[in-house]
Amino acid sequence: MNLNDLSDWQAIHKAEIQVGSNLSDLSQVLSWFDQFNHPPVPKYIWMQCQLAIAEGFTNAVRHAHRDKPPETPIEIEVAIFPQRLEIRIWDRGQPFDLKGSVADMPAQVDEEAVGGRGLKLLDRIADGLSYTQTEDQRNCLLIVKYYPQA
Repeated sequence: MNLNDLSDWQAIHKAEIQVGSNLSDLSQVLSWFDQFNHPPVPKYIWMQCQLAIAEGFTNAVRHAHRDKPPETPIEIEVAIFPQRLEIRIWDRGQPFDLKGSVADMPAQVDEEAVGGRGLKLLDRIADGLSYTQTEDQRNCLLIVKYYPQA
């Protein structure tokens, strides 16, 4: 699947939020994400995407923005289509090779590791996953999840 070929001409619902780079803003992000918990998105897909948005946001705060002031914005956009949900999370950190990082991870998760499980989790949840730098020097984490059309 080529994530660049996704079109938004048929979006049913689309919303955006901007928050600071503070883990305490996660509750605001999750409350905002509640608006997408309805058909055509199946409940189990919404729950998986809720976990993905939480992981993507916390990764942006902890890793991409670790050396940035807490007011550095993180922007999040969610779009609902008849058969998929798309999450975009923009950060202002240094870009990194998401695909390479996921490929280099061991198949078995180290249960005692302090971190490092989030990217593997995102990779398992998403049907499409990319992390690219935009023209305005931001990075965009794109998470795509498909579901059956109601």
